[in-house]
Amino acid sequence: MPSFPRPLRKLGFLTIGLFDAADPARGHESTLEIIELGERLGFDSAWVRHRHLQYGISSPVAVLAAASQRTRRIELGTAVTPLAWENPLRLAEDLATVDILSGGRLNPGVSVGPPMHYAQVKDALYPDTADAEDFGYERVRRLLDLVRGKPATDFSGAEGFEVFSDVVQPHSPGLGRRLWYGGGSLGSARWAGEHGMNFLTSSVVKAGDGDGPPDFAGIQLSHIREFRAHHPDGEAARVSQGLVVIPTDSAGPEQRAKYAAYAAERLPRTASPQGPAGLLFAPDLVGTSEEIAERLHAHAAFREVDEVAFALPFTFGHEDYVQILTDMATKLGPALGWQPAAD
Repeated sequence: MPSFPRPLRKLGFLTIGLFDAADPARGHESTLEIIELGERLGFDSAWVRHRHLQYGISSPVAVLAAASQRTRRIELGTAVTPLAWENPLRLAEDLATVDILSGGRLNPGVSVGPPMHYAQVKDALYPDTADAEDFGYERVRRLLDLVRGKPATDFSGAEGFEVFSDVVQPHSPGLGRRLWYGGGSLGSARWAGEHGMNFLTSSVVKAGDGDGPPDFAGIQLSHIREFRAHHPDGEAARVSQGLVVIPTDSAGPEQRAKYAAYAAERLPRTASPQGPAGLLFAPDLVGTSEEIAERLHAHAAFREVDEVAFALPFTFGHEDYVQILTDMATKLGPALGWQPAAD
């Protein structure tokens, strides 16, 4: 297994797409402009988070459909879509449609588990079946089967003037190889590998997966190796790391102070596992590109990957994201061995 940092092959970024409830159009437009900027800067991928009943992107498939018509090269992903809110058949149709519209650039990331605040939302989400819904891996398997072309019905053919298919239409043959699972545990890493998915890691892991004192990088490394050990592609199986990274090379004094305060406020949660699930958070990486590159090269999990989707902070302004992305593409990426994609 690799014992040295791989040159970074793919550089991506992740945004939550926040908006003001009084002017949601501006926030959505900002997200699209950021994706367009990412393509101009040579980023390989742009990813959007999925947020329900919050002031963030609630319909990433719709947002990425719009982005697909304003870009031509950059890959577009979700990190991640919680499948508990979705019907796998309907989602498979939407994903295939956007993949066709984008020319095969969609990278859907999904996860499982009950919806957040399920007790409060279940009557609106599943008024008749709330207690019967399965929010485990079976939901992902159904989506995988449908996207990969497994029949959804035993009926096909002509009925009067209409013609019916037994598989999801449109069918996008390459999409099944571009499905990602967002996981933070050994079990999810193993399941994703066994089912031939790609694996999204983030700044959160399950602390109970490690031995001894909590060590974020070591735990995340164990997940990456577990995933590849069970994937048909072995060491070549795709893994993307998604830490929060904030380069400050071209930031002004006020921006640097804001970034430092943001990271400091979130730092205490990285000292020990949080909540009933025992989740361990990685510290945000703030500093010059040279400083961040040095920290990443020393990060045990980063040394095993050649793809990243660095997460943008939740609460910053449009101009901050422009500065951060520009520094990522022009300073940090090259310091990690990356070269911008050619137009």
